[in-house]
Amino acid sequence: QVQLVESGGGLVQTGGSLRLSCAASGRTFSSYAMAWFRQAPGKEREFVAGVLWSDGSTRYGDSVRGRFTISRDNAKNTMYLQMNSLKPEDTAVYYCASGTPWPSSLASAYRYWGQGTQVTVSS
Repeated sequence: QVQLVESGGGLVQTGGSLRLSCAASGRTFSSYAMAWFRQAPGKEREFVAGVLWSDGSTRYGDSVRGRFTISRDNAKNTMYLQMNSLKPEDTAVYYCASGTPWPSSLASAYRYWGQGTQVTVSS
């Protein structure tokens, strides 16, 4: 079993920055990839970014590439999402996910999910 706890969401103005954190625990989480997804009201859950815990390999969704950076801290068992140049369309609940061997862009590939953290970007 893997437990995931997100933090760091909030309200920010357009062009601002936020950093999300996802603290992971459990016996085997380091064997998996981890990812960030987001879901806005009335929309499907969208892949934001993913990282392979073992070597740090990353991938990004097209809408955030160049603005967001995913990283992980092995010593702290924590994954981060640095979000810069935020736009109103980035407003969503952001979820941390794990439980797949590769950072898939498909939400259905992930077995474990956090509770989500709200990010709101005002115009």
